Amino acid sequence: MGSWPTGRLLSVAARVLERRFDEALAGHGLTHAGLIALHHLVAGPLAQRPLAAQCRVAEQTMSRTIDRLARAGYVSRRPDELDRRRVVIELTEPGAGVLAALRRAERESEALLGSLADYEHFREQLIGLVVALERAEPEQIAQQAE
Repeated sequence: MGSWPTGRLLSVAARVLERRFDEALAGHGLTHAGLIALHHLVAGPLAQRPLAAQCRVAEQTMSRTIDRLARAGYVSRRPDELDRRRVVIELTEPGAGVLAALRRAERESEALLGSLADYEHFREQLIGLVVALERAEPEQIAQQAE
């Protein structure tokens, strides 16, 4: 593996980690989309459209995710006090509990990311990478590869 290009290493790591996270999430009746929605609801209740935007998914996808989360008891729905036509999604106590347990597992579980020597430094580097990649234009990437 020492000779592999960095892109391949990242790709393999992502696939392995995704499988492990899938197993951990399934044990709680969650998907990646559900976990992301719970994460965004920690800051407070949101209507479906802004929640979908924050999660970077279509409203239809968010609707299915919210349905699953509500059936599991991780979120509740209530009418918006300012606009009765809108429904607000709110994190429940069980939802906050499962999110906390999964965050703890990510940091501490050897099967997930707990085996990292410096978890916070690794996160900072990943955030920097994602930000840089999102800023890079596809044309720039193609030109640099030539």
